[in-house]
Amino acid sequence: MNLEQLNFHHLFYFWRVAKLGHLTRAAEELHTSQSALSAQIRQLEERLGEALFLREGRRLLLTDTGQLVLSYADNIYGLGQEMLGRLQGQSEGITRLRVGSMATLSRNYQENWIRPLLTDPSVVLTLESGLLEGLLARLLQHQLDVVLANETVPADPERPLHCRFLGSQAVSLVGPSKVWQAHSLRVPEDLQGMDLAVPGPRHAVRAQFDALCAAAGVTPRLRAEVDDMAMLRLIARDSDWLTVLPEVVVQDELLAGSLVVVGQSAQLKERFYAITTPHRHRTDIVERLLSLSPQNPRQADALAAGTR
Repeated sequence: MNLEQLNFHHLFYFWRVAKLGHLTRAAEELHTSQSALSAQIRQLEERLGEALFLREGRRLLLTDTGQLVLSYADNIYGLGQEMLGRLQGQSEGITRLRVGSMATLSRNYQENWIRPLLTDPSVVLTLESGLLEGLLARLLQHQLDVVLANETVPADPERPLHCRFLGSQAVSLVGPSKVWQAHSLRVPEDLQGMDLAVPGPRHAVRAQFDALCAAAGVTPRLRAEVDDMAMLRLIARDSDWLTVLPEVVVQDELLAGSLVVVGQSAQLKERFYAITTPHRHRTDIVERLLSLSPQNPRQADALAAGTR
């Protein structure tokens, strides 16, 4: 099938049905009959050689091919709407980048990663957070362009994904300067019975920390287990406990001097990865950001230090 054989009128009808999720409502919007709408979508499916919908009773569910076609139709008609808006002086030509980020990932790190785009007037960012599996499902459905994670994704031939190492950040033991300014502790040897706030069990750093403590025979007193790094930052700032967390999470407090680093272990690091679908689905913006992210760990740590 060549491009000139693609009926964009049929594609538009498919797009409206897929967006509304209902044949009747789409027919009403398009001022046509349900039978005519169904016939034109069937013609599109025949041209493409793939089913776009699964029909379960009155429900229309997108197939994998339907999800892919919808993602491109969103771009085609979204750009068309933007073009009309620009011609009418209502908007500028823009490119959207949709970034998913694990809920346990530092927002400071995410901002550092997208920082090159913050002064680019041609880019509109959509930033989402959630659990890794949910984000990967949206990535595979072409609803996200890239997912930022602090853990790798196992190889799976049924789920083709690319996982690229971006860098790492130091994980430290921090405390309020009014209490801990003159202290220096070994991690984990000096933490027996100490009051600690730590990342929750789902955070990649937590497994590292628990393993260190178990190997040293040390049992801290856990006062808080927190998945959300923004909340862990608040606890570090407003309690007198020691907190185990990536330094980038509290970069502003460390710079201001309200928090101080009390101890570190070279074995504690948060590692960052960019997860994408195969190359042909990636945008130029993602490629540009990935090209700026060093894969060598020493280079990555140097870049990370420069952003703190």
